[in-house]
Amino acid sequence: MEENHLKRWKHSHSFGQDERRPGETRTFIVIAITASMMLVEIAAGIAYGSMALLADGLHMGSHAVALGINAFAYVYARRHAHNQRYSFGTGKVNTLGGYTGAILLAVFAAIMAWESILRLITPVEIAFNQAIFVAVLGLLVNGGSVFILGVDHDHDHEHDHHHDHNLKSAYLHVMADALTSLLAIFALLIGKYFGMIWMDPLMGIVGAILVARWSFGLLKSTSSILLDEQGSEETEAAIREALEQDSDNKVVDLHIWTVGPGIQSAVISIVSRSPMKPDHYKSALPTHLHLQHISIEVHQYEES
Repeated sequence: MEENHLKRWKHSHSFGQDERRPGETRTFIVIAITASMMLVEIAAGIAYGSMALLADGLHMGSHAVALGINAFAYVYARRHAHNQRYSFGTGKVNTLGGYTGAILLAVFAAIMAWESILRLITPVEIAFNQAIFVAVLGLLVNGGSVFILGVDHDHDHEHDHHHDHNLKSAYLHVMADALTSLLAIFALLIGKYFGMIWMDPLMGIVGAILVARWSFGLLKSTSSILLDEQGSEETEAAIREALEQDSDNKVVDLHIWTVGPGIQSAVISIVSRSPMKPDHYKSALPTHLHLQHISIEVHQYEES
């Protein structure tokens, strides 16, 4: 066959991963903001003796590293989108970035909890006014970062496999920063006006628990994609309903998996008494499912 006759059956496996995703630029902006505020909070926490403030600064520093991983995942996926080594493109690099970010969130939560427990056992004197000022500044910066990254966060919230998990990871990191800043302010105010210095490390523990919960949620959603978990029951039912409208057809094997943000592929085996060409069955699939790289295998049903 001549090459031009084969073109209709050939296609790219980049699935749009060669395009710059909206979250990439926003992530780089937040990295610069987070790194700058990190230096201010760490210096202030050491100078003013606030564990909550120091923990917030260290937290922001670790998150700057995590955000760097998210940024690298965006760039790597885009630059290697047409690399033939990746059978289904680089869409899962995005998910891998989110998974790595979730692991780092869990590590940071454990460090926060440990340091806070140490301060409960061995309290230190706190310069409340200065610490509160820096914590408020940190909250404003973190709130701005949440706004920058959270513009599209609620889209497709009912279909977790359609998330940009890399962006979600970055979003949760800055949300964690905002939370620890808020808890630091609360603890410092209680300590200043009621003398409850122990509230400072206690809020560090509370923050660690909440951050750990976010981490586990993100780990669950990203690991299911990395392990090629079957698509949703709704998607499976829609495919079966579309292909089995003709009573002669029966879907006997169906695999649906996510290959990137909002991108699902499917492999379908059909048994029919009057089999048609695969293109016939592909055209019957619901367009709202946005399936890509569909492989259909058709078998003739024979009476025994």
